[in-house]
Amino acid sequence: MKLRCMIVDDEPLALDVLETFVERLDNLELVCRCSNAVEAYTCLQSEHIDLIFLDIQMPKLTGIEFLKTIPNPPKVIFTTAYRDYAVDSYELNAVDYLLKPISFERFLKAVAKVMPSESKPVLPYTAAITTSEPDYKEAFIYLKADKKMVKVMLSDILYIESLKDYIRVKTDTKEIISYQKISFLEEKLPTDKFLRIHRSFIISLDKVQAFSATAVDIGKTEIPIGRLYKNEVLQVLGQNNLLES
Repeated sequence: MKLRCMIVDDEPLALDVLETFVERLDNLELVCRCSNAVEAYTCLQSEHIDLIFLDIQMPKLTGIEFLKTIPNPPKVIFTTAYRDYAVDSYELNAVDYLLKPISFERFLKAVAKVMPSESKPVLPYTAAITTSEPDYKEAFIYLKADKKMVKVMLSDILYIESLKDYIRVKTDTKEIISYQKISFLEEKLPTDKFLRIHRSFIISLDKVQAFSATAVDIGKTEIPIGRLYKNEVLQVLGQNNLLES
């Protein structure tokens, strides 16, 4: 049996992420995608909803205020960037309280609490980020962007930049912005090809054109070397230079 879901969030990218997560599970069906409480109320009047993924901080009416207006609310999983409302959420019998940025593993754990005991969430595919065979020239990742899973060849990547809860992946021909933590992506990349040089940057070692004690040049972009990363970065780049000479 599929659970009919509604997502309520005033942040478009957060809506995209949750929609992607819902689409990965065969047990869930997205019925409504709402950017505010008024749209959500309209959906509840016309559709049967089993589960709401509900943001808290929204204009005009917060998620908690909205939930209090519903006489017999569906199951609710709060999705928010703020820890302060956890007690309020449990007083309203929320199933779970997810802090942004929300990982798929944490989302899955929350959804499992709603499923009947004989049922478990079913994944039609396993991960948003997948690498191919060991040959680096053939290796790739999939990143969620613009409601699609975009294939990116690792050998095409120039650098990756952290944008708080998102990442920007830059290649020669395109730029992909995806809802993802840079630390998570760092764990998936081959360490002999990519290097974290700053809290906000991972670079492709093959694309380095020049470097100094404070920055690395990739194409026309000068990327700073973080103070805490400096020793390791200069050591790795120096070793690469010796190997190539």
